[in-house]
Amino acid sequence: MTSITNTSSFDILFTSDLHGAIRPIHYNTNAYRPAGLALLASLIRKERERSPELMLVDNGDLLQGSPLASYAASFVTDNKEHPFITVLNELGYDAAVMGNHEFNYGQDLLRGAVEASKFPWLSANIVSSEQPDVPAYGPPYLIKTLSSGVKIALLGATTHYIPNWEHPKNIEGLQFVDALETIRKWVGYIREYERPDVMVVSYHGGFECDLETGEPAERLTGENQGYAICRDIEGIDVLLTGHQHRQLTAEIHGVTVIQPGFSGNGLGQVSVQLEQHSDGTWKITGKESHLLLLDENSDVQPDAVVMELTKDLEAAAQAWLDKPIGEVAGDLSVNDATALRLSAHPFIDFVHQVQMEATGAELSNTALLSEEARGFGPNITVRDVLSNFIYPNTLTVLELCGQDIRDALEQTARYFEVDASGEVLVNPAYMTPKPQHYNYDMWAGIDYELDISEPVGNRVAKLEREGKPLEMRDTYSVVMNSYRAAGGGDYAMYPGKKVLHEGATDMAALVEDYIRRHQPLKVKRADNWKVIGG
Repeated sequence: MTSITNTSSFDILFTSDLHGAIRPIHYNTNAYRPAGLALLASLIRKERERSPELMLVDNGDLLQGSPLASYAASFVTDNKEHPFITVLNELGYDAAVMGNHEFNYGQDLLRGAVEASKFPWLSANIVSSEQPDVPAYGPPYLIKTLSSGVKIALLGATTHYIPNWEHPKNIEGLQFVDALETIRKWVGYIREYERPDVMVVSYHGGFECDLETGEPAERLTGENQGYAICRDIEGIDVLLTGHQHRQLTAEIHGVTVIQPGFSGNGLGQVSVQLEQHSDGTWKITGKESHLLLLDENSDVQPDAVVMELTKDLEAAAQAWLDKPIGEVAGDLSVNDATALRLSAHPFIDFVHQVQMEATGAELSNTALLSEEARGFGPNITVRDVLSNFIYPNTLTVLELCGQDIRDALEQTARYFEVDASGEVLVNPAYMTPKPQHYNYDMWAGIDYELDISEPVGNRVAKLEREGKPLEMRDTYSVVMNSYRAAGGGDYAMYPGKKVLHEGATDMAALVEDYIRRHQPLKVKRADNWKVIGG
């Protein structure tokens, strides 16, 4: 007699780091962009036809990152469902995980999004300060049982580094517990009490180590713990990751890992095969991970339902983006982001003017936030402002001594390298695992030179204020964005310093207000710094 072995298989599809990319459009120019959830939705529906019981997950950073997201956050009323949630509900998501950028617009907007969702938001390590054993936004995990009887557990967690970036008012009443230890605790609990056949963890975080060698690939701050999760925690079958905007698939210590990129340029897919044993239990016999990338599926068309659901929002956002707010007297355009970081530039001088007027600080530092930033042409619209100021950061003024400022400039100077031919290059550490050009700062209120032919840590060749060397023990008020003031970008000299001012208005709004009040907009060239040694 021939015995019949029961088999089963299922798929996990997931998005991560969508950053408000719903429709296939580049909002800087309104050109078609082969990215976004409307295109991915067509792939999702196709895969669901093939695998009706697939598990669909969003791994975080959904609600912030595009002009459409900015419009939705500013103009969607309390009693109206967030349009991005409407789309996820339509597509039948099983769960979503909190990303760090989910908190950028405050907890009211986030809680509204959670309440409107027809699926749970999972983040086991974001807990209430009053009830530290209870996840703040719902259950830590969900169980999905397939028609075959296969039982899948999905546990959610988020990088616990959020307090190092986020404005305190946006995370008031919350604690961010170590993600690694929280996942270890809950995986053990789920394995013991739920006894799933497949244990999946969706972690809004990335990898701190090289995937092949296991050697640290960044400073081990706890921001990313993906490698340690695979190495140190038993019982995980699949780890869905994000945050670093990478596209990767791998197997680490027996755990299938995957990360699908960002801004809707791809889907992650994991296929799991199982076989039922004579005692009725299911055992995994195979796991495969691969990426469904839009640049490899150029024939995909936007999903008609998603486009219809966001049509009114898009029309209102476009009208808002095209509103004129002022004119420029002079040239504030950005044509070469690399050149802008080598010497003082009028657009950066403009940013300093806004920051110093808004706060009264003596000194200012800022970064070019996006390689796609183009500064301002002769006429400025809301679109121009949001294209240049892409994060909802507020301003913070710290009291720093001269040594802190020198240390910060040395950190900034790490951004550059010089090759054997004397050509200036960007340090690879700022390019992988994701570009971090926004961690290079430029200053106003001081005169300085960075000699990048010198060793790291000894590159500040000149540092003066009002024609005299900056005193290392004297203190100065310095304005910067809230991300940097919290130490973001490895600026370890900032956390713990005396806070002189914390703004409540995000930078884009400050810029718009400044432009309206200074017409026509004029910027005085500072020419106060440069990079030498290349």
